[in-house]
Amino acid sequence: MFKQVADVRTADTLKLKVPECETHIVNVEATEFQKTLVQELADRADDVQDGKVEPTVDNMLRITSDGRKLGLDPRLIDPSFEDDPSTKLNQCVNNVFDIYKSTETEKLTQIVFCDLGVPHKVMNDKEDMDEKSVSEQNSLEEECDFCVYDDIREKLIAKGVSKDEIAFIHDAKNEKQKTELFERVRKGEVRVLLGSTPKMGTGTNVQDKLIAIHDLDIPWRPADLEQRKGRIVRQGNQNEKVHVYRYVTKGTFDAYSYQTLENKQQFISQIMTSKTPVRRCEDVDQQALSYAEIKTLCTGDERIKEKMQLDSEVKGLQIERAEYINTKHDMEDKVKFAPKQEQNYLSIISNLKKDKEHLMELPSPPEFALAIGDKIYGNEDRTEAAKAFEKAFFSAVNRNPDKPVKIGEFQGMPLMASSTSMNGTFIFSATLNGAAMHKIDIGASFANNIKRLEGVLAGIDQRISDIESRVNALHIDVAEAEKIIATPFAHEEELKTKSERLDQLTEELNKAAMTIKENSKGRQRTNFFDVAKLKKEAAKCRNTLDKQQNNKKKVSGIED
Repeated sequence: MFKQVADVRTADTLKLKVPECETHIVNVEATEFQKTLVQELADRADDVQDGKVEPTVDNMLRITSDGRKLGLDPRLIDPSFEDDPSTKLNQCVNNVFDIYKSTETEKLTQIVFCDLGVPHKVMNDKEDMDEKSVSEQNSLEEECDFCVYDDIREKLIAKGVSKDEIAFIHDAKNEKQKTELFERVRKGEVRVLLGSTPKMGTGTNVQDKLIAIHDLDIPWRPADLEQRKGRIVRQGNQNEKVHVYRYVTKGTFDAYSYQTLENKQQFISQIMTSKTPVRRCEDVDQQALSYAEIKTLCTGDERIKEKMQLDSEVKGLQIERAEYINTKHDMEDKVKFAPKQEQNYLSIISNLKKDKEHLMELPSPPEFALAIGDKIYGNEDRTEAAKAFEKAFFSAVNRNPDKPVKIGEFQGMPLMASSTSMNGTFIFSATLNGAAMHKIDIGASFANNIKRLEGVLAGIDQRISDIESRVNALHIDVAEAEKIIATPFAHEEELKTKSERLDQLTEELNKAAMTIKENSKGRQRTNFFDVAKLKKEAAKCRNTLDKQQNNKKKVSGIED
C-alpha cells in the first residue's frame, strides 16, 4: 500500500554533491571491571531464566539496557565506580582532542552523539515541553546519575580546549537558542558540539565546517544512525572528506547491538527502496537479548555472530518462500477456474452473435421502434416516445423497487426498468433482454436514454471483439500460470541448509549457556548492580526526607 503512493528516493539515486565519508571502527578492549560486570549480567540472566526474580524486579530488557551502559562507561551504573582511562569514552575524548588540535587553523568542528547519560532536564519547564519536536517526544535518550556530557567537557577543558568552544545541544532550550547555537557551530566558534540523536536530527544544519562525528553509544533504531551520519554527509559541507568514528567495547553488548541494527536495517531497506518490496518486516523497536545470547556474549563466543547472520538470512528466505507459495496458490486457482471463465466468455459471445443476427433480420436501415404498453412509437414520434418511456419507467420502479419490470420493447427486444438503492441513493438502469443482456444507466434526459439504447445495440461488434480478446488473454495467463506452478522455489535447498545450521547453532549455544551456568556454580558472585540500585534508592529516600524537612521549616516559619 505504501509503495502505491510513495516515490522512494535514496541517497545513492539522488547523486547529491556531498563529501566523501570514511568510517572508523574504534575497537576498545574491555577493562577487567567491565568484564566483571558483564559476568554479573550473565548471573542475573541465570536468575531471570530460573524464575528467581520477579519480572518487575529484573528482566532481559533491563539486563540489555545495563549492558549498553557498561559498554560505554561503568559509571553510568554507579558514578562512584573508577574512571578507567582505557574505556571507549576516554578513547573518544582523546580522538576529539587530537582532531581539534590538527584542525585548529581551519577552525573545523566535531559532533559527539550520545543518547545515554544525557544532561538532566529542568523540571516544570512548561515552555520547553511545548516546543518539543515529535522526535524529542519519542526520544530514547536516557538520563543517569553520571552525566557523560559533563565528563567529556571537563576532560577536554583539562586538555586545553576553551570552555566556550564546547556546547551541549541540551542547553538550547528553544528554537531561537538552537538557531543561535547552530550559527556559532557553522562559524567555528563552537568546535565541539555534544548532543543526542533526537535533539540533533532533522533540521540540524551545522555541516559547514564539520570534519568528524563520534557515535559514542549504539542507538536502538537504524534510522538514528542514519540521522547522525546525515549531519555530516550533507550538501554545504566545505570539507571534501569527512570522518565517522564508531566506538565498540569488545566483550560487551556493543558488537551485538550493531549486528541487531544491521538486521533491522536489512528489512527496512526492502521497504524504503525503488524495488518491489516484500510484504513483511520485523518490528524496529527496542529489542532484548535472549538468555542464551547473553550467556554466550559473556564468553565472547563467535558463533553468536554467525547465528545472528543466519537469523536474518533465514527470515529473508522464509519471506521469499511464503511469497512464492502465495503466488503459486493464486496461479493454481487461476488454472482451476479458467475453463469455467472461458465457458462464460464463449456463452456471452454466442448470445451476442444471436442478437446481432436478430438485428440483421430487421429492415435495413433498421426502423426506430419503441413499444410502450400497447403503443408503438416510430422515428417521427421520438419526442412522444421519450415522454412515454419516462412515465412508464418511473411508474414501474416506484411500484417494484429493486426488481426488474418489463415496460415495453425496443427493436424487438424486451425493455426492462430497474432501480438499486445504495447508501440511500437510487441508481436507475434499463436493460434490453435479448439472447444477451444490454444494459444502460438512466440519465435525466430520456431522449438521450433512447440514444443510449440505440448505441448499446450498435456496439455489439465491439463487445464481441473485446470478449474474444479476453479469451485470448486468458489462454496466455493460463500458460504462464502453469509455468509458474511447475517451477520449484529457487532457494529451497539454501533455505533448508541454513535453517538446519541455524537450528544446530541455536542448540549448541543453548548447551553452551547451560554449561557456563553449571560451571559457574559455587563461583563467588559480585553484586555491583544491586549495590548501585540500593544507593539510588537510598539517595531517593534522602531527597524525600530533605524535602519533608524543608516543608516543615517553611510551615514553622509561617506559624512564627
